[in-house]
Amino acid sequence: MTAEMLRAPAEIKYSEELDWLESIDDSPKPFTWRLSPRMVRLFILGSERADGLAREIPQKWFGDRSFVERAIVTLASDRGLLLIGDPGTGKSWLAELLAAAISRNSTLVVQGTAGTTEDHIKYSWNVSQVIAKGQSRDSMIPSPIMTAMEKGMIGRFEELTRSTSDVQDALISILSEKYISIPELEDDNIVFAQPGFSIIATANSRDRGVNDLSSALKRRFNFVRIPVVTNKRSEAEIVRFRTVELLRRHQIELEVPPTLLDILLQSFADLRAGAAAAGSDDEKLESALSTAEQIGVLEDAILHSNFFGDRQLRAQTLAGSLVGTLARRAPEDLAILNKYWHGVIEPRSKAEGGEWPAFLDGGREALATLS
Repeated sequence: MTAEMLRAPAEIKYSEELDWLESIDDSPKPFTWRLSPRMVRLFILGSERADGLAREIPQKWFGDRSFVERAIVTLASDRGLLLIGDPGTGKSWLAELLAAAISRNSTLVVQGTAGTTEDHIKYSWNVSQVIAKGQSRDSMIPSPIMTAMEKGMIGRFEELTRSTSDVQDALISILSEKYISIPELEDDNIVFAQPGFSIIATANSRDRGVNDLSSALKRRFNFVRIPVVTNKRSEAEIVRFRTVELLRRHQIELEVPPTLLDILLQSFADLRAGAAAAGSDDEKLESALSTAEQIGVLEDAILHSNFFGDRQLRAQTLAGSLVGTLARRAPEDLAILNKYWHGVIEPRSKAEGGEWPAFLDGGREALATLS
């Protein structure tokens, strides 16, 4: 079944694993949860030898276990969960894994945009059925949030701060009262949330000021801040994990040399340090330099090597992908990358050798093409 999907949701991708965990789970479960809090954590963070399981459960989200535990505890209460952090820190992936483990359904999602309306989080109407039969429950189209309420599941709201204040205000009543009124109907005009219902929202900390959350809405959420991964070992594990998935999805047999992965990690670490020391936004790359962007750079290089190269990942290709991905503004980003290539990569290639000279040449060529 997953082979027929471009991207299977977590509950389908890991269905066999979730079935097995559910079969051995003898711990108390809150509400209608499919797994206990302990098993939810184990599913997300992976098993350890001390867990004494008959099979290994791989780690799927890489970060501080305290963030996951606090998220799980929040969802077991009557408060919503807000995951906030920079782009590419894994907020949406963590939200999907939590919903998959708790409800076995991570697809009840509302995407916050400037065009998101109150109907998207409550309900709308099937116009043809309304004309034919009038307004009734049968002619109503429930939102993903309303569906989650009716079934006692986890609803998700992506990019909450990108939605307007009217939409955010509508969410306050849902989180507070745990029901939605349908004034168009005379009877059966209230949808009550069933036990197990909660909302996981995500917010981009770089979008602060787009549509700030009101104090009233903030009080309905427990905040879990997801920091940018700066630990090289953790970041390398994330990149490897995603790269294996990429190669499997595209059915590509290509090895990622550890030396090139080290070069990628070091380059991002250097650029982050430069951004932290920059005195103005013009001296910073527009990119958030997140782990997700590292994965994007590596994916681009792997696909380019497979389709247009000799099916071997090389330093020149990796450098070209890095420059092409991060150079978004002209001339600002190009100037920053050019300065980095001459001031950091060039001395390092002379001092350390290895793959660095080829990486230097690949970056120079890419910058010359874009200039």
